[in-house]
Amino acid sequence: MKRIDGKAIATQIKNDIKTEVAALIDNEQPAPHLAAVIVGEDPASQTYISSKDKACKEVGITSSIYRYPANLSEEELLEVVDFLNNDDDVSGFIVQLPLPEHIDANKVIQRISPEKDVDGFHPQNMGKLVMGLPSLLPATPYGIMLLLEKYKIETSGKHCVVLGRSNIVGTPVSLLMSRKASPGDATVTICHSRTKNLKEICLQADILIAAIGQPNFVTADMVKEGAVVIDVGIHRIPDEKAEKGYHITGDVDFENVSKKTSFITPVPGGVGAMTIAALLLNTMKAFKKDF
Repeated sequence: MKRIDGKAIATQIKNDIKTEVAALIDNEQPAPHLAAVIVGEDPASQTYISSKDKACKEVGITSSIYRYPANLSEEELLEVVDFLNNDDDVSGFIVQLPLPEHIDANKVIQRISPEKDVDGFHPQNMGKLVMGLPSLLPATPYGIMLLLEKYKIETSGKHCVVLGRSNIVGTPVSLLMSRKASPGDATVTICHSRTKNLKEICLQADILIAAIGQPNFVTADMVKEGAVVIDVGIHRIPDEKAEKGYHITGDVDFENVSKKTSFITPVPGGVGAMTIAALLLNTMKAFKKDF
């Protein structure tokens, strides 16, 4: 078993970006600018936004955070989106999900300029992804592909099973894995809550990507010997013995599953770190209009 060190790869990517941003500034050009909009006090969202802000500061990208109360109206949020779309100083921005129930997330996503959509969720960017055209990719799937590439994990002709069908991870990563590209060229099966014979399908996987949103869902008896396992999940589990009162786990029972794998991502330290790195890469692409 070999751990896929997402944190180390993310650090390499950030160092490259830091060098590129420094060169821009040395040439008297503005630094790229990443903005984030957050509505409400969701703890996981707050943590992600803080991590994004810290990462921007590490590499020299300008970071702005627009914080609003949970009772912000949909129309007011759309006005914020319009403002950022029209701000030439902003290279790209995200509207942090989930949004309060009274706001239609799809309406908000569709309002974001595709050229500034560094989350890669706009229908235009998703459509380009489907067609295999250059686009801003959703950050987590992008990060997963970068990990597979950096670790030189063979994907061509392999059977990749994706647990989860969300527009944020499951669906886009399945498209990327099936593309005629490297990494890619895999035969992909998407599984979800209604899938029959789930265990049997998972046991066929050369590459198993778990993004199902349930802690420790993937157990050792679902994974064949030598499989590559990518764990997208992240969950806080109450733990009185832990210093913070909780411990972090993923969608995979790491302790037992790792004994059977050739490669596996830990949680934390795997896919999560790469999501931030991919977001920074998208910001650079948006700044340079290089997609």
